[in-house]
Amino acid sequence: MDAVNETADVIVVGAGVQGASIAFHLARRGVNVLVLERGTVAAGATGRSSGFVRMHYDLESESRLAWASYPYFRDWAERVGAGDCGFVRTGFVMLVTEALADHLRANVAMHQRIGVRSRVVGPDEVAGLVPGMVADDIVAAAYEPESGYADPTGTAAGFLAAARALGARLVQGCRVLAVTVEGDRVTGVDTERGHFGAPIVVDVAGAWAAELAATVGLEVPVRAWRHDTAYFGLPAGRTTDFPIVIDDVNQSYFRPEGRELMLVGLEAGNVVGGSPDRPLAPLRPEIQEAMVARVCARVPWMAGGTFRTAHGGQDGITPDQRAIIEAAGPDGFYLACGFSGTGFKTSPAVGACVAELILDGRATTVDISAYTHRRFAEGRTLVGEHPYGSLWR
Repeated sequence: MDAVNETADVIVVGAGVQGASIAFHLARRGVNVLVLERGTVAAGATGRSSGFVRMHYDLESESRLAWASYPYFRDWAERVGAGDCGFVRTGFVMLVTEALADHLRANVAMHQRIGVRSRVVGPDEVAGLVPGMVADDIVAAAYEPESGYADPTGTAAGFLAAARALGARLVQGCRVLAVTVEGDRVTGVDTERGHFGAPIVVDVAGAWAAELAATVGLEVPVRAWRHDTAYFGLPAGRTTDFPIVIDDVNQSYFRPEGRELMLVGLEAGNVVGGSPDRPLAPLRPEIQEAMVARVCARVPWMAGGTFRTAHGGQDGITPDQRAIIEAAGPDGFYLACGFSGTGFKTSPAVGACVAELILDGRATTVDISAYTHRRFAEGRTLVGEHPYGSLWR
């Protein structure tokens, strides 16, 4: 397809789940949308996401974004109508240290206030949710019975299929080099395949978002952030009938995958900075060993598990590990970036909010006014009222 000199009402740069959701929500409102992707759909952060669908955050606006997104995963066929997000309801458990137990209780109260079905549970109930799990170091945990996980690639592909059915266009293998501007207004983008014209450009470029923003003279604090996840086979006799677990005590997380696997991740060993274009490195032996040790500390029966495969992922991260979602720079330029590895579960609501911001002048699905890049220069980073710290927020 020769896409040189095509025009659109809005160009979305990036076909990850956030860009796909934005395209869907714009297209359903009659906007002529063109999505440009340097690689293939979901080839960046989305395709390597752990796919959590949960509402537990220590920042109310993030919980609201996740809560507004949840019905899309639960009722995908009715709300999107194309593809399959692959949502699996497993429940979700948040484990924290004794020092953070009061913070967890306060956050659960906040979640309940905004409508999330969540409650505080004690060690006995935690142990019942994951048979054989060590829980004697847990004072209080949060439990969301309706949460689960979904297929990130399938979600992005479904959003884009629905958007294309409404007239949106997708060009893959098209690296955007710069946003073009005349006077103080956006006119489109220059790419390796020529110029594409549009009065509005949305930067949803993940780890490359800061590079694109710089082409309009905008400095945004988004750096490449790399992380690893691995899949382990369950021991004989064990099933995947357990919830997602974020274990702040052991600084790890795990969830079921299919019928016989466990996905495991941790924060140790993550790399921030460097060129997003450099190749992803294989899982280092010490990271694999740390995964095994920390998961077995919580579920000792996983000592009989088997390593299957691993992959590294990359996203854009901000100093407070919260997204940037706003209109910034020249007229017609919008940012939706810096999701810091947790953007999958909020993508349906973020897409709706960005569409509202573009078409109505402000978002009404959720108030996103705090997600400006100016917060960093102004010293007002986003921190929850009852924070957990930088690992799980």
